[in-house]
Amino acid sequence: MNNIDIDLLIDQIGHYILIDVRSPNEFQKGNIPGSINIPLLNNEERKEIGTIYKQENKRKAIKRGLDFFGPKMKSIVEELDQISNSIDLSIPTKGKIAVYCWRGGMRSNIFAWLISMYGYEVVVLKGGYKSYRNWCLNQFTKKRNYVLIGGYTGSGKTKLLNSILAKKNIPFIDLEKIAIHKGSAFGGIGLDNQPSQEHFENSLAFSLNKLAREYNYIVFEDESQRIGTVSIPQTLWEEMCSSKMIFLHVDFFTRLKNIVLEYGPLDRSLLAAAILRLQKKLGGLETKLSLEHLLNKDYESCFTILLRYYDKLYMKSFDQKRSKLEKIEEIQIQSSSQDDITRIYNTIRNATWTLN
Repeated sequence: MNNIDIDLLIDQIGHYILIDVRSPNEFQKGNIPGSINIPLLNNEERKEIGTIYKQENKRKAIKRGLDFFGPKMKSIVEELDQISNSIDLSIPTKGKIAVYCWRGGMRSNIFAWLISMYGYEVVVLKGGYKSYRNWCLNQFTKKRNYVLIGGYTGSGKTKLLNSILAKKNIPFIDLEKIAIHKGSAFGGIGLDNQPSQEHFENSLAFSLNKLAREYNYIVFEDESQRIGTVSIPQTLWEEMCSSKMIFLHVDFFTRLKNIVLEYGPLDRSLLAAAILRLQKKLGGLETKLSLEHLLNKDYESCFTILLRYYDKLYMKSFDQKRSKLEKIEEIQIQSSSQDDITRIYNTIRNATWTLN
């Protein structure tokens, strides 16, 4: 078996079935996007081995580890066979395995030994998952050309960007999709649990690197640094705040309609809980009125109050950012039509933006 460093693995990521042999808890906290967890030790076993290693010695820890690993060997190769057999023969990953643990040490090498003996072509990630984390953090320090798409809440920025991406092929990273959150107090309703901060960074770094290989700029929707429970890394955030922005002007009533369509069908008890979380900033009277409108299913009146609050919040944030931005281009959006999509795309691609 051979070792592979992280840069080469990223270059050849599509040529391997990527196996993470760490415990389920470790994998859940953060992993290399696209990897599959086949744990050598479960959470309790890993904890026990770690305790023996620290309190007694390495040899005793290894011997105890073999008690756990030995009976699993057959099931490990059977699971790997199932994974490999489910992959189309035309895909280059067929039969090629890249494996990693925390530091590219004992667990990954034991796993690699077993499956290489069984007949798989296998490489071990040098430095393990830790090397990927260092690679990720390095991605956020690189100087790149970023374009932000700004606009008040309800402007339909994400929908427009995805429409442009589908029709025009632009390098857009959907931060809300990676964060599994739409960015407001209501942004997590109806969605799955958010990733850990670590895994959010892992996925974001992976996307940044992938697009930077093909394009000389990357488009983001203008977001707060914090998206639900996760945050855009500080170094990347600072670069975004000094980048270029296209600001989409959409009238209040169009935005209100968008918000009602998006959030009106959601569970009213969850909407009410989100409004109550805003009470300190929204104010007692506005909170009371919002809840009354919600109870009466008068979503338009309810979200009118909330949208005005978010408009003030966005303007305050935008005013703080305005002086740092390299350039701002403003566009009036009427109906999110094909003409609007074309105008936004042409502005992004306009040579006057001097994308290096």
